[in-house]
Amino acid sequence: MKGSARAPVATVANGGTRGRSLPKRFYKEVTTKSEGEGVSVRLDGKPVRTPAKAPLILPNTALAEAVAAEWRAQGERIDPETMPLTKLANSTIDGVRGREDAVLGDILRYAGSDLVCYRAEGPPGLAVAQAKHWDPMLDFAKDRLAAPLRLAQGVVPAEQPPASLDAIKGRLQTFDAWELGALHALTGVAGSALLALAVALKHLSPEQAWEVAHVDEDWQISQWGQDEEARIKRANRWRDFAAAAHMLKLRQA
Repeated sequence: MKGSARAPVATVANGGTRGRSLPKRFYKEVTTKSEGEGVSVRLDGKPVRTPAKAPLILPNTALAEAVAAEWRAQGERIDPETMPLTKLANSTIDGVRGREDAVLGDILRYAGSDLVCYRAEGPPGLAVAQAKHWDPMLDFAKDRLAAPLRLAQGVVPAEQPPASLDAIKGRLQTFDAWELGALHALTGVAGSALLALAVALKHLSPEQAWEVAHVDEDWQISQWGQDEEARIKRANRWRDFAAAAHMLKLRQA
């Protein structure tokens, strides 16, 4: 590639790397450069591109430098699993920008059957834990979003008031593509649009939202423990959740 007439570009795919050899690091210097529409990340002066070949241009210097730091931290080989901000930026550019309405609609569907609205009928310890952590989220929806929501027991669905979903939609429409990309990631990992919005609106820290999202899982662990595979999967989910929260924070800075 070094001898080609056309300057190479680098991409990081968004899929997993298990079972595949990792590409060798082919660059020495990572820099950022102001562009007309934002700030790009460059490897030895060459632009990084997304899997869809779009330029990896971030909306501000803070986010560009955070992505650049992931590239600088790579060793002899490039491991996408250690670059969650880069992967999320790729997803935002390739899959959110220009599709904001569809992404917003997906988040809104989570709100229609939000995690915190579905309560266990038992055992008592789990029901108490859910109420302790999830009732405040219903207060948040009512007070901060003007969106009172209904509870459901077990797996019986609860149809949420259209006015409440409209209020949540209105709030989501205030976010740009980068914020929606982060919100979509937070929502998917947590299973809750309310928790994603609570982080976005600084009602909860990422750590607090993570705890609230894992009431059921933590109760199960308290009863039967956790195996190593489950621990690793949870750590990977936290990595992605924390990266999305960090991207949201940097975009809003």
